[in-house]
Amino acid sequence: MHAQDKSGFSNPILAGFYPDPSICKVGSDYYLVNSTFAYFPGLPVFRSRDLVNWKLIGHVLDRPEQLNLDGQGVSRGLFAPAIRYNKGTFYVTCTLVDIGGNFVVTSKTPEGPWSNPIWLPQINGIDPSLFFDDDGKAYVLYNSIPPDDKPLYSGHRSIRMYEFDAESLKVIGLERILVNGGTDISKKPVWIEGPHIFKKNGFYYLICAEGGTADQHSEVVFRSANVWGPYVPYDGNPILTQRYLSPERDNPITSTGHADFVQTETGEWWTVFLGCRPYSLLDGEYYNTGRETFLAPVRWKAGWPIINPDHDEVQYHYPFPIQSLTPTDRLYGGNLKVRDDFERESLNPNWMFLRTPHEKWYDLKTKPGVLSMKLRPETCSGHMNPSFLGQRQQHLSGSASARLDFTPTSENEKAGLLIFQNETHFYFLCKSETGNEQVIQLYKSSDSKSSDNQLELIASQHIRNERSKSALHLKIEAHRDVYSFSYAFSPTEWVPLKDGVDARYLSTKVAGGFVGAIYAMYATSLGASTTAVAYFDWFEYVGDDEVYR
Repeated sequence: MHAQDKSGFSNPILAGFYPDPSICKVGSDYYLVNSTFAYFPGLPVFRSRDLVNWKLIGHVLDRPEQLNLDGQGVSRGLFAPAIRYNKGTFYVTCTLVDIGGNFVVTSKTPEGPWSNPIWLPQINGIDPSLFFDDDGKAYVLYNSIPPDDKPLYSGHRSIRMYEFDAESLKVIGLERILVNGGTDISKKPVWIEGPHIFKKNGFYYLICAEGGTADQHSEVVFRSANVWGPYVPYDGNPILTQRYLSPERDNPITSTGHADFVQTETGEWWTVFLGCRPYSLLDGEYYNTGRETFLAPVRWKAGWPIINPDHDEVQYHYPFPIQSLTPTDRLYGGNLKVRDDFERESLNPNWMFLRTPHEKWYDLKTKPGVLSMKLRPETCSGHMNPSFLGQRQQHLSGSASARLDFTPTSENEKAGLLIFQNETHFYFLCKSETGNEQVIQLYKSSDSKSSDNQLELIASQHIRNERSKSALHLKIEAHRDVYSFSYAFSPTEWVPLKDGVDARYLSTKVAGGFVGAIYAMYATSLGASTTAVAYFDWFEYVGDDEVYR
């Protein structure tokens, strides 16, 4: 089946680094948010009418006054938002780790503008989520420390809750523990987190992730007749996991969990959740696309919700949740081709900055149809905001390419394309200068945290003098576990610079953290002062995974 046809849709619905999905429904519209960690703007807001075709309508934290990510590691920053709606107001709760802790922001419209963060200092934990009861009361629940801060084992956590004043945006009364440890503390369950409460037929249902975000990840459910509990775990838990499946399965989906539920107009229940797509599982769980957003049906059985009820494996294809809508082109799922010719006066909202930009180092107006990027001393190895504009690697197989016009005048000046996972795991394909000659270079990052600007040169090619003023085309291709790097002076005459470069170096298993790989236009002077500018005429991303053909 193709990525999308009349019989159904394809997973993931948001491909690439879109983890920790949370969803709510307002009228006929669905809204979804994801974690963004140290990328800016923070927390994308998507809208859909059919749960499949999503449009990016804004970001929750898009002003530097709301979100300052200076000094934050790539996998720190914003963890696990939750979006809710009540009486004309949208609420997003989230955790800004290492800086301010837990907060809530509000807006009358999902597009924004959203308020500045209102901090919730009483909440000691992560993953806050609001629940609005039908009696007018509201609550905020979250992952927290074990009772008396005395863990019985590694990964011992609890789910706790306060009543919440939705007008003053403050917690009320005393904190109470809803879940200690997880579904069965005698089995030492780990990392109970990502909690949400909803109500159905007089019962309060508490869903949580359990098992950690790697291949043991799962989703579990509890219920109670009272919002404060006691919450009884379902004896068929977990209601979602892939940890028991054979590693020999084709096109595996792993690490499923961190779910949120929604009900359609016609009464059907669906869930969004995160999952991962390794190259295979026969030689280890390696993937570069990060944790992605999937969609699956939920069926109720004897008063309990069951995710993906007809299958053990999460499916790449399901029937449409809402049949009446005509499918449209998808920008975030299935195979796709996306090109930016920089013809607008503002950046496409899909572009991401690495941390918060405090100055305007890029320009779309001086040369219409061209993105100008100043070379600056900041580097992607550091912990500030470099001249970096990125888009997610959304496919195991695909490519990113760009046309660059740049004349370096020193060996420190470099501009080109980056495939980036974190400060110590990336490859940089660039134009630079060495020995008074212009050169195309491919660098591998140093994995030493103490070496900010150290790069390992793994391939280079001198540019003939007659070509030195010509625009340069650069391309990075992903082929599951390897990358290929090439260049051209004509868009149809690509020349390989280096093939078979280890992609596992940028996988979550090797690089660590909670993010996925990012293709980026990047320009740096490696700590030196310069007035140099790099010009990009266009950027193109192509995704081509076999499972969607």
